[in-house]
Amino acid sequence: MQYTLLFGLTPGEFEARSDPEKQKEFYGAFIPYMKAIREAGIFVTGAGLQPPSSATTVRLKEGKRQVQDGPFADTKEQIGGFVVIDVPDLDTALSWAARYPCEEGGLVEVRPNLPTTMPATA
Repeated sequence: MQYTLLFGLTPGEFEARSDPEKQKEFYGAFIPYMKAIREAGIFVTGAGLQPPSSATTVRLKEGKRQVQDGPFADTKEQIGGFVVIDVPDLDTALSWAARYPCEEGGLVEVRPNLPTTMPATA
């Protein structure tokens, strides 16, 4: 079964990704984590995301689409990337999520993916 691990980064982690002095420490923990996922043969796909300030949100309000610069929510952590893994069950997905190296306050949200075959529409 496929699960998506959504990595919630703190503002400090977003800063570390782009600060030349802090990148080595940030990626020094993240790269071995990703290497372990790949070596385990469970990696499907993934990507890092630009900071929330680069986001554009499209929302439906009163029947009209509204475009807004920035993230849709004001929270302490924002999604900084994701990885899709293919593992036997939720417990295994949670085990991999627990290994993610993050700052205090960082998080990993684990969601099961919908089946790849979608129902036919009329």
